[in-house]
Amino acid sequence: MLKKTLLCSCLLTAFSSLATDNLTGGDPLAAYQWNLHNSGQHGLAAKGGKAGEDLNLLTTDLLGIKGEGVTVTVVDSGVELNHPDLVNNVAPGSLNLLTGSTEPTDNSGHGTAVAGIIAAEADNNLGGRGVAPSAKIVGFNYLDAQSMSSWLQSHGVPLNGAASSRVYNQSYSSKPAMFTNADAEQSLSLQLKQQVMQDVSLNSNNGLGAIFVKSAGNAFKYYDTFIGDTEFRVLPFENQQRFNNTGLPFHDANLSTDNSSFWNLVVSAYNADGRLASYSSVGANVFLTAPGGEAASQQAGIVTTDLSGCDNGFNNYFSNTDQALQASGLDTNCDATAAMYGTSAAAAAVSGAAALVMSANPQLDARTVKHILTTTARKIDANHSGIDLNFADNNGNQLNYKAIPGWQQNAAGYHFHYFYGLGAVDVDAAVAKALQTTASLPALQITDWQSNNTALTIPDASIAGVQDSMQLTDNLTIEAVQLKFSVTHQRMRDLAIELISPSGTRSVLLSPRTGVLNVTGDTVQNAVLLSQHFYGEPAAGEWQIRVLDTDNGSSQTLVYSKDTGLLSVNDTNNSTDGTLLSWSLRVYGH
Repeated sequence: MLKKTLLCSCLLTAFSSLATDNLTGGDPLAAYQWNLHNSGQHGLAAKGGKAGEDLNLLTTDLLGIKGEGVTVTVVDSGVELNHPDLVNNVAPGSLNLLTGSTEPTDNSGHGTAVAGIIAAEADNNLGGRGVAPSAKIVGFNYLDAQSMSSWLQSHGVPLNGAASSRVYNQSYSSKPAMFTNADAEQSLSLQLKQQVMQDVSLNSNNGLGAIFVKSAGNAFKYYDTFIGDTEFRVLPFENQQRFNNTGLPFHDANLSTDNSSFWNLVVSAYNADGRLASYSSVGANVFLTAPGGEAASQQAGIVTTDLSGCDNGFNNYFSNTDQALQASGLDTNCDATAAMYGTSAAAAAVSGAAALVMSANPQLDARTVKHILTTTARKIDANHSGIDLNFADNNGNQLNYKAIPGWQQNAAGYHFHYFYGLGAVDVDAAVAKALQTTASLPALQITDWQSNNTALTIPDASIAGVQDSMQLTDNLTIEAVQLKFSVTHQRMRDLAIELISPSGTRSVLLSPRTGVLNVTGDTVQNAVLLSQHFYGEPAAGEWQIRVLDTDNGSSQTLVYSKDTGLLSVNDTNNSTDGTLLSWSLRVYGH
């Protein structure tokens, strides 16, 4: 027995070494790409991370599964299609949405960096390599031309010959300061987007469909937003300290209507230590987490493609942080960067991972691929215990509220976390499962909204809050749940919103101290939040909502613009109790 154990150990060690050499041997910068294989290397940055905190794709790569046959559309700032590390992986279908040409000019380098994370070519003795280095790339400069027509063309509507892609990567996010009324007339564009994404997700590619991957945003500590035509920086102010939000996220990824859509697979970011990246937006809508890195001046960022030339792209904007890269002598033409980081990078990693799973088993439809990525995701930062919020009620009693729980396990056996969704992508585990999967998920079903319109008082600064329940009869296995609610409250940042399933799983859909502004009044109408935390549970039974006011007026929000200077808002406690006006549920499942 001992000899067999030692033999197995030696074989595993040899296999691991072979797999690592295969991954990093053909490209000079691949050894610095901790997102692909994290050995604790510094990644051309100030410090490295923790070995093993990566996408885990060594076996997949050794098997020769590299994304062949899969096209990924990069909806971004554009892509430098003739980049030497991308040019051989470019498919027909790219479009400059400003000029109508087939060259989606990238003026910032962001889209080119994203494309490189997904599908930079491997083994060409140039730069690094992508997660799926044999996948094909199509690019759109949507961020330069954000009209509805541009959105349609870049998201799969074949108005001007857009490619038929299996994956659409959207490494951008909005950061609204207020909730959106999803049922308002001005939301007709939102409804059109939902219809298009549903059709592309389910029916494109001869019924195999496509996955829309979306970055959660980079607004954990503060955010920039437009109110009217003026751009403001919005930040918390707690205990007389700027940027102090008692450890809670200041902007919730769920506030963006794009991110609260079922059709977008929303991704948060972790760093090279395997912890939430310092900037990453989070929320109950986050589906998975993936490597996003940190600013290279602090810790390893993501090594990827950059606009060609030392005066362009990240080499120009972040010249100080790319000095180590240039000093290495491994990028003499300035075609790469080590300064990329963000949930943009994390989304790109998931797009590449999805391409690998699709390449491993081309017969799988998009929903089944998404399901496989979920069932094989790993628990990351396993000891994270959540965040407690201490506050005083109106009688001065000190209260403790578990504002963000630690890792939980739902009734279907899935682990979930407000920061990390259903876990970190594990490519080797996902590909292994894909190779063994012969059946797709049953057809998707979407329930009608079921509503409760009884107005209920939300007591100020109370741990009890207000609770209500409704009965759902649809016998579905849950893939996601949407909550639509209307609330009257003068300080929305005081509120926490929870949803409890018939199985007893508690999902925090809105954590307290979120930096929303009550600029246009104190009523939120028909706001929609999405939760991934009930994945796999039965939908039928009694659902409960719980809304709490967690502040008696001690916290504030600051807004700044160069025109107005620094202003304080949300600095007076609500003079009257709030009211939960109505709430509705909709289930996506099978």
